[in-house]
Amino acid sequence: MDTLKAHKDFIQSHLGKRKGERRGRLERGHRYAEELFLKQVWWPVMGSFEDLHPEYEVLDWRGRSYFADFAWLPGYVNLLIEIKGYAPHVRDMDRQKYCNELNRETFLHAMGYQVISFAYDDVEQRPELCISLLRMVLARYQASSKSVPHTQLAEKEILRLAIQQVEPIRPKDVAQHLAIDHRTAVKLLKRLCAKGMLTPSFSGTRQRIVKYALVSGGWEASLT
Repeated sequence: MDTLKAHKDFIQSHLGKRKGERRGRLERGHRYAEELFLKQVWWPVMGSFEDLHPEYEVLDWRGRSYFADFAWLPGYVNLLIEIKGYAPHVRDMDRQKYCNELNRETFLHAMGYQVISFAYDDVEQRPELCISLLRMVLARYQASSKSVPHTQLAEKEILRLAIQQVEPIRPKDVAQHLAIDHRTAVKLLKRLCAKGMLTPSFSGTRQRIVKYALVSGGWEASLT
């Protein structure tokens, strides 16, 4: 099925299930930016609109209705997706609106939702970046269709640890995080170096590797 027909069927299906303001919001709110995201980002990653809900209603911390651009609800995660244009979300936002947006996102996180946002300019001009970021997010939740070697899973977890710590990681950090011995930790770190994802940092005499740092641009694809 081509994207245009799939999108038309997707919207018609949700319109048929809604009444009142929920239907009206979908008719008014689902416009060019949201359609472009589905066409240029979501469809290339997922190939379907299954479990995706446009203009999804949730309540904010004040008990007021709020409509997220999209909600992905496969049953084991509640992911809200926003497409944000510069004008309404930055240029035209006053202090109170800014506070309300931050409070809403924090409240939704407390309620079990993960909220991610994409800039409209990126969706329009740099969809490949949005695709990479979306794949990285979804990779945390999607079960692989084939078995993945334990070493590959461990390598991904090491990369996530390196990102979380910001500074270069040590074999000791990896051993503690994965509950493995020092030798295995070093072996995994060296594998990531060989793949160009990490680079070793030596001691002052350059005789011993003491830490491993992320290589810019070398690790992103491995987390998808």
